[in-house]
Amino acid sequence: MRILALALLVAGCGDPKPSKYPSEPVSIQDFTLAAGDKFEVRVYKHEKLSGEYRVSSEGTISFPYLGVVKVIGMSPQQVEQTIKTQLADGYLVDPYVSVLVKEYASKKVTVFGFVQKPGTLSFAEGMTIVEAISQAGGFGARAHQNATRVTRESDGESKNYTIPVESIGQGKADNFYVRPGDVIYVPKKPWL
Repeated sequence: MRILALALLVAGCGDPKPSKYPSEPVSIQDFTLAAGDKFEVRVYKHEKLSGEYRVSSEGTISFPYLGVVKVIGMSPQQVEQTIKTQLADGYLVDPYVSVLVKEYASKKVTVFGFVQKPGTLSFAEGMTIVEAISQAGGFGARAHQNATRVTRESDGESKNYTIPVESIGQGKADNFYVRPGDVIYVPKKPWL
């Protein structure tokens, strides 16, 4: 009789039904630069002008020839255009500039619950929930992987999603792209 009761209990504790959740990458509005962010600038055929920069607390970088350049609140494409325009103004003829963000230190994602290293992570462009949990050391032994919950602030309201992370990892469900400010909670399996 005990075995039947235990079997019924375990059968009733399966994976929760996933929420309807957004499965597209984050829009460009989430990619503006702020203090602490780090990016790489490449100026084609001008290696001395290429390098990595961290946005200062004043929202600026110090760029060769140009001096202080304000980048706070700009997208990587806007920074490219700003540097290109300023370099073309007396320094280089038709420069080709590219900007690649290395770290959005100002934009964070929180992962806690049954993961190996709970805490706050720096957001990266295109980051998925699988990548965020991997950066948190992966799931703990008692993690209820398909019951992972995400809380997201959007347009002044809080939205909650139940994400089937194990199914995503197996290719059985659509991906979930993390946004800055997301809080990811991995609950414990109720039957362990």
